[in-house]
Order: sequence, then C-alpha cells, then structure tokens
Amino acid sequence: MAPSGPTMDTVKIALEMAVRAPSIHNTQPWRWRIRDRAIELWADPKRQLVSSDPRQGKLVVSCGAVLHHLRVALAVVGWSADVTQLPDPAEPDHLATIELAPHQPTQADIELGAAVLQRHTDRRGYRSWEIPAGHLRTISTRAAKFGAVVRHVPDGLRRRLVQPFHDAVTRHAADLDYQLELAEWSGGHRTEDGVPGSNVPRPHQCDQIPARVFAGADLIDDLTEPDAAEWLVVCTPHDDRSSQLRAGETTSALLLEATRLGLSSCLQTEPLGLPELREDIRSQVLYDCAFPQTMIRIGWVPTDSAPLPATPRRPIEDMIDVDPLAATTFGR
Repeated sequence: MAPSGPTMDTVKIALEMAVRAPSIHNTQPWRWRIRDRAIELWADPKRQLVSSDPRQGKLVVSCGAVLHHLRVALAVVGWSADVTQLPDPAEPDHLATIELAPHQPTQADIELGAAVLQRHTDRRGYRSWEIPAGHLRTISTRAAKFGAVVRHVPDGLRRRLVQPFHDAVTRHAADLDYQLELAEWSGGHRTEDGVPGSNVPRPHQCDQIPARVFAGADLIDDLTEPDAAEWLVVCTPHDDRSSQLRAGETTSALLLEATRLGLSSCLQTEPLGLPELREDIRSQVLYDCAFPQTMIRIGWVPTDSAPLPATPRRPIEDMIDVDPLAATTFGR
C-alpha cells in the first residue's frame, strides 16, 4: 500500500527543526511517538526540574513551545498539523496528537520557518532604540491566536517586577536544592542540553531586573547604552495543563514573530517558580485577571554584536519512538 503521509525522512527533518524550541534550562523535556497516521507529543518527566518546577508547569509550557515549532516546521515541508491537545485523560503526559494533511507552504510559512533557524535566547543587554508600537501590536496579536493572552508591561507597571525578581534571586541563593539543580543543568560541562556558560553574560550589579544566575557565566556583554527592552507576559485565565500547553504555543509564536521582525528575545521567568512571587506578579501586574506563565524581554542588539554560540540539542534519535506500523503511513 502506498504511504498516505510524508516520508519518515521528512518527519525527522520537521522534528529536528521543532526541537530548536526553547525550554526551561534547555532541558528539552519531550518525547515523540510516531504512530500510524499521527505524531504524538509526550512530556518526559525524567527531565523535570524537581526543585524549580515541582508542578511541571514550566515543563508543559516548554512542550507547548516545541508543539508550535512543529506546526511551523511541518508547514515549511508541505504538511499542515491538526492538533488534538491532551487526547487521553488517563495519560496526562500525552500532551498532543498531531495528524497531518498536505499543505502548500505560503510566504508567511517560509518566513516563520526561517525564524525557527535564526531565533536564539540572547541574555545580553539591548540597545536604546525603542520598539515601534506597531511591532508590539503585531507580536501580541499573532501570538495570541494560540489560546493565551499576551500583555505588554509598560514602564509604570514594570517597576512592579523589580522586587519579585530580586526576591527570587535572594531566595534561590539560599536554596541548596535549587543551586545543585542549577549547577547540574548549566555550565561548561553540558554538550547536548542545559545552558552553556558561553551563552550567559556575567551578572551586572546595575541591572534593575536581575537575570537568573547560571553556573559558569562567561559571555562578555560590554554594551553601556541604556537598555530599551520591552517586557511581555504570556498569561492564561486558568492554570491547568491545557492552559500551560497553550501558553507554550503562544510563547513560541511570540518569539518567532519577534525574530521575524529583527528583534532579539530572552525568557526571564525566575520568580514564576516561587508561588508567592508568582502571585505577586499576578496581582500587581495582571490585576488578578490571569495567571502568568512566561515573561519575555525583547529588544534590539547592536548590528555588530558577535554571534552567540549555538545552544546544544539532543540527537533526534534519542527522543523518538517509531511504531512499526507507521511505515504504512510514513514512507521511507
């Protein structure tokens, strides 16, 4: 019987693009199962950050990001994705089933596919150039169609982020379990996952909103002009697994749209891992109307900035299980 879907090589090309998605501490906490007529996305609880993500919220958001990246990658190689989220209540780690249909790539598909390849987390300071209001509206509108809400945090409200971030840094500095977990997932010893020190700037004492202190920070950031970064919060009216998955897709769409517009970006979510501080942000920034799931800083980097080293990724073979029957649907 002739296969009715893409070749297995095409599926793997799409998955290799998809797994470029950002994840908490670059843990890449997902697995793929290739089944007859479908691709399944599963959470990988073995890659959970037990100390900083005990409820797996960040893990599921990360999986939502890779799900959206897969939508984009499939569209580029000529297939649309019909996604069913959380298809089996008895299997909460089975986050999505993706069924494929032929699709003619559009110019927008190709631009987003290019953004997948270009995007990277840039933790350095950004330039003093303001981001046009139209860019912020475009990013928010196009990202929000995936089911979460994107809120811009203007200057007046941004001051309310300062204390939760400082409190998070202080609490984590005194938390041995957190420090051990962070050391395990960052620094120069990571080759397939985690956050290399070469991608992390040394801490700046003058930073109003401090960044997470990863191990082995070794990136030189000598930009001295004022930082005109803007902050966006991805939030949801509920805080269940489905909401977190939608927030991850929305976050991915936001990051790719920002990249398409030439902006750099960085997720900064440290206080969201501490329930009291997350509640502070929910009440003081979102006025108790939604649950913050991710926070993203976006801005312009100098055009002559040195390119950042590539962040490592696991081999795709390490995260795929293929059902033998899939060969009847996905050709060789």
